[in-house]
Amino acid sequence: MKAKTFFIETHGCQMNEHDSEKIAGLLVHRGMTPVHSLDEADLYLLNTCSVREKAAQRVYSRLGEVRRRKREKADFLIGVVGCVAQQESREMIRRAPYVDLVVGTHLYHSIPDLLDGIESNPAGSQRVATQFLKDSAPVEVGAALRGSGIRAHVTIMEGCNKRCAFCVVPFTRGAERNRPRSAIFEDVRRAIDQGYVEVLLLGQTVNSYRDPGKAGYRFAHLLADVAREKALRRIRFTSPHPRHFDDELIESIASRENICNQVHLPLQSGSNRILRKMRRQHDREWFLELVEKFRSCGRPIALSTDMIVGFPGESEDDFQQTLKVVRMVRFESMFSFKYSVRPNTEAAAWRDDVPEPEKTSRLMILQRLQREIQLQIHRESYLGKTFEILTEGTSRDGVLRFGRTTTNKVVNFPGNPQPGTFVDILIEEAGPNSFRGRPRSNVSKPEPSTEALSGALEKGVLNGTGI
Repeated sequence: MKAKTFFIETHGCQMNEHDSEKIAGLLVHRGMTPVHSLDEADLYLLNTCSVREKAAQRVYSRLGEVRRRKREKADFLIGVVGCVAQQESREMIRRAPYVDLVVGTHLYHSIPDLLDGIESNPAGSQRVATQFLKDSAPVEVGAALRGSGIRAHVTIMEGCNKRCAFCVVPFTRGAERNRPRSAIFEDVRRAIDQGYVEVLLLGQTVNSYRDPGKAGYRFAHLLADVAREKALRRIRFTSPHPRHFDDELIESIASRENICNQVHLPLQSGSNRILRKMRRQHDREWFLELVEKFRSCGRPIALSTDMIVGFPGESEDDFQQTLKVVRMVRFESMFSFKYSVRPNTEAAAWRDDVPEPEKTSRLMILQRLQREIQLQIHRESYLGKTFEILTEGTSRDGVLRFGRTTTNKVVNFPGNPQPGTFVDILIEEAGPNSFRGRPRSNVSKPEPSTEALSGALEKGVLNGTGI
């Protein structure tokens, strides 16, 4: 029987979320229907992330849970896509022989053909497609089935040419591949036609973008050109590398109001010795100079970062240097992690010599400091002031609404504005992670079209859960 319905469960970053949107679009074009749950589906796809600790172990555990559905429905198909699929390849079929389909990060466009092959020869016809393509640009699909009626994801590049000692991304996503700017603008204008007022430009090292067809056309130029689309009220991008922020790019961000005034600067450590071991291509002093450029660019920019504690060889002094830099910069938000080994990386061959209890202690100290800083910033810079909020939906309590500032802060507030509505909110309560306020104005502004808001279904179909 040909699979008629599908359910995609997504783990990981915004790139994975958008990959799921692309896959969903391909499956709908094939004639399949998205559904809200595993139990309704003929095909289950698990879109995986390998960045966090024990990623493969978690995937196999989840597949073991899903296997029950295959026992109940003999023609039920299980597929795994994404970074863990790329990393495990045929080993996944060996460890989980009930899996029908394993597809790596370069070959999502082949999923319909692979399904046709399985269904035309169902006896022992597992499919594994994890080779890297040599194309200079990512293979894109037609219209994606977007999972949000608010924010349109647009891929501009994929892969990474860095070789940070801790990072698995070059091994799961491959080398950098840039899309032509003409293809990017087709996606941007399609999103505008669908009523989107915010776009998120995506890439593993997004600000290293170079147009493959026009020499000298870089990310600063692309960002400035996208910002000229006046229908776009907000433009975001992720995930950048500090080394690819130059003066021209900072000027592009500073001089255009519809480019959101929030920038992610992944530091990873405040110790120069550890940064060298990590192969980060910058030291603490250079990073602090970059921070100062953003601080003095003429526009308030909220800076966020990533930090790793317990990297091999990290001493107490190294960790204290990290805390010192955090106090100096005062990041507005931070993603912080304990170091854990990733397969194929340079650091995987090194002795993981920081004891686990010490890693945990350092992480707690770092997170406590960051929480204090965030609370101070929120009380000093946000409390009692009015901000324009783009409404995204209903808050966790099921009563209030929530949306975000241009600095990517979550604000909860009463009222009933529809998703996509801009509302001016007076901040009355400030916590370390979010705010609560009340509307100063309920004047509606441009909202996504009916076509864009049809993405409501994808909230169940493209079930995003972070690992």
